[in-house]
Amino acid sequence: MIGTLLTFFAVGLVTLIVAGIVLSIVGTVLSIGFGLATFLLFKVAPILFVGWVVLKVLDRGKSTDSLSAADRRWLEGE
Repeated sequence: MIGTLLTFFAVGLVTLIVAGIVLSIVGTVLSIGFGLATFLLFKVAPILFVGWVVLKVLDRGKSTDSLSAADRRWLEGE
């Protein structure tokens, strides 16, 4: 009877230790993931967005007939 209780205690203790380790690993992975997502969303994305807007503005200022004569010949297959 005492042996059975000690076995249940040991199994419960090992289960709590393993669950604590697994939860700490999951917490660390989630923390790293949220940190990376926050960095990309608030640091990298605005810079990319501003660059995209600048390129669109510069592209709008270009004329539609900007191909050189050599490019036209190449596209026509001559």
